[in-house]
Amino acid sequence: MRCAKDHPERAPAPLRGGRAVGSPWRGCLVVAALWWAALPAAAHAAAAWMSPRLSPAQRASRVVDQMTQSQMLSLVRGWMGIPYTPNASGPFHGNPKFHDVVGSSGYVPGIAGLGLPALQETDASLGVVNLMGMLRPGEVATALPSGLLLASTFDPALAYRGGAMIAHEAWCQGLNVLLGPGINLVRDPRDGRAFEFLSEDPLLTGVMAAQFIRGVQSQHVMAVVKHFALNDQETDRQSANAVIGEAAMRESDLLAFELAIEGGHPGAVMCAYNLVNGIHSCGNHHLLEGVLKGDWRYPGFVMSDWGAVHGVDSALAGLDQESAAELDVRPYFAGPLKKALADGRIPESRLKDMARRIVGSMFAVGLVDHPPVKSPIDYQADGKVALREAEAGIVLLKNSGHLLPLGQSTLRIAVIGGHADAGVLSGGGSTQVYPVGGPGAAVPVTGGWNPITEKLSTMIFDPSAPLAAISEIAPKAEVRFDTGDYPHQAAELAKWADVAIVFATQWSTEGMDVPDLSLPNGQNELIRAVAAANPRTVVVLETGGPVEMPWLGKVAAVLEAWYSGQRGGEAIASVLYGKVDPSGRLPVTFPQSIEQNPRPTIPGYVVDSPAQRTLGMMMPTPEVNVDYYEGANVGYRWFAKKNLTPLFPFGYGLSYTRFAYSRLEVKGGRTLTVGFDVTNIGHVPGAAVPQVYLVSRAGKPLERLVGFSRVSLRPGEKRPVSLRVDPRLLADFVPAAHAWRVPQGRYTIALSRSAEQAVQTASARMESETLPP
Repeated sequence: MRCAKDHPERAPAPLRGGRAVGSPWRGCLVVAALWWAALPAAAHAAAAWMSPRLSPAQRASRVVDQMTQSQMLSLVRGWMGIPYTPNASGPFHGNPKFHDVVGSSGYVPGIAGLGLPALQETDASLGVVNLMGMLRPGEVATALPSGLLLASTFDPALAYRGGAMIAHEAWCQGLNVLLGPGINLVRDPRDGRAFEFLSEDPLLTGVMAAQFIRGVQSQHVMAVVKHFALNDQETDRQSANAVIGEAAMRESDLLAFELAIEGGHPGAVMCAYNLVNGIHSCGNHHLLEGVLKGDWRYPGFVMSDWGAVHGVDSALAGLDQESAAELDVRPYFAGPLKKALADGRIPESRLKDMARRIVGSMFAVGLVDHPPVKSPIDYQADGKVALREAEAGIVLLKNSGHLLPLGQSTLRIAVIGGHADAGVLSGGGSTQVYPVGGPGAAVPVTGGWNPITEKLSTMIFDPSAPLAAISEIAPKAEVRFDTGDYPHQAAELAKWADVAIVFATQWSTEGMDVPDLSLPNGQNELIRAVAAANPRTVVVLETGGPVEMPWLGKVAAVLEAWYSGQRGGEAIASVLYGKVDPSGRLPVTFPQSIEQNPRPTIPGYVVDSPAQRTLGMMMPTPEVNVDYYEGANVGYRWFAKKNLTPLFPFGYGLSYTRFAYSRLEVKGGRTLTVGFDVTNIGHVPGAAVPQVYLVSRAGKPLERLVGFSRVSLRPGEKRPVSLRVDPRLLADFVPAAHAWRVPQGRYTIALSRSAEQAVQTASARMESETLPP
């Protein structure tokens, strides 16, 4: 149909009351009206649900009402997101009937006739994953630092910016679903995926995750919060049974999810591999229908982890979408679900609910109205996001004699170990990013059981070499490098130097837990040898979690740099030389030894078991109980309850300046509020991270983080801080009442530098209160 708009020389007259008066548009309107009347009813409905003036729920309801059963079934069954490769084997050859697969972790076909795009799903929290360039040849991504480093910033604004940056890169690569963030609590410091997650504390985890989710979805990319729930070890992850009481679960792991979902509104939740109290997470009616969709009234959809579905009845338990169904024993949400619908075992209304939830999230996040467009990416700008995050999250653990920051008068520098001449270490598994510029180094670790997992079994060093960064920031110094392979040789270099900087690494990966908290490959011996040769030794740790430090008393300074990402080498150099103040604080407790952990031995762990190779957790293994008898006392709470002294406590971190906390005021009643002042009393700019803990309730001691803030201050600057405490952080969950209860009494609050460094305390009386679950 051609109208006046097709002829620029014939401009239409002004509209009056919705009608074109005395213009060539009149004929077009008549034709349009006749065309509209001739359309089938389905097309009218389509035009209605495409209107962004309707709510996402209204749009979803209207479009699902137009769907056939086959169309709804196509939405609830996911596929591997691998482009078709005829010569590949197994599920890794892709599907020849899908021609729009971008190349990613997962794919759900769209319904073009209804205007619904395909879901192009990519991992994950630390950058856009491309499986070492195998899925989308030539495409790279900015590698953000690890989740633990992000949480070390205690800065929700940085979490938002990181999420937005990753999502924008995904959108520009044609992807519209980000399979993150992962927010399982770090219950065991040996967890192979701890580096992906955020912390051991539900408040810190929930707040940081919520802002990450908001950042992701600001770019019209759907966030998927995972792994729901208690996926807290990689050993036997398909068969590990998390045994935990309802109250303990609600006050710890589930509270982290609750806060993240409330604050971030993710489009989807991914259920986990493991069992919870005897039932697989993706078929756990209590978790999915009772807690998530019932108590929390979550409107989005639940997708499974890859290979985590064990039967078609999971649909009745609350699972809405089977991801990468090729990896399950059968594609349960294909033929088996269709048969269950025909038999009446699963009602048609449940299938419609599944489809409505999926489509509703697509509308809510903007996947339909703002589809991705392959576009150039400003990697330089995104690299700055990674740099700022790394600078803010590096933690200074020790600084004897104020050795740091280094100055330009330090003229002979020995840099030793950790592939510091090539880059900074990153974690392995499905979050492994193929970084901008390619890896600085790639070191094979174990053989994989197919080409993809073999690629995931490689240590990747992001291409930001600390050696080059130190040389650049100290142009007058002579900087020499030793690989650290031979401690005696490294010690000889250390004797020559004014300062020796040892880079020590510990690689962690999805699919297997680390066996202990030692630095592998003789690195403890290396550090001892270097420190004996030169007491001015600085150790820079690049680890996926806490490690033991038997050499701590022999070295002058220690930095925990975690996995520091695309610009990590530069960030480390900036902290070493005081270009930025070290302001990271530990989001996990560092134990003195693994014997302080509730489970010194990982349940089910067998040394060198083939089932514990990377991603080998998808192999069936006997069910093993993981008794979380510590309950909600995770991390620092466990140490407080057992009166244990850690190596470094939760929330700990040093600075190059000093901060004073004063004027603590606590007000109670129905709502607990906390106010105080923070002053930079040092000589350089820096960021304080004041932490607020509940240390006594109604006369009984306990320890819970109930608030925190990150405050950047110039020398001499003072700033007031005010915090309102979420009542659930003060309450107990009472299963018999199916509610949270805040007991009446006096509550003592500690204003602290860490979980073990209280500066001031004050108390207030709280009224009793009952809160919904």
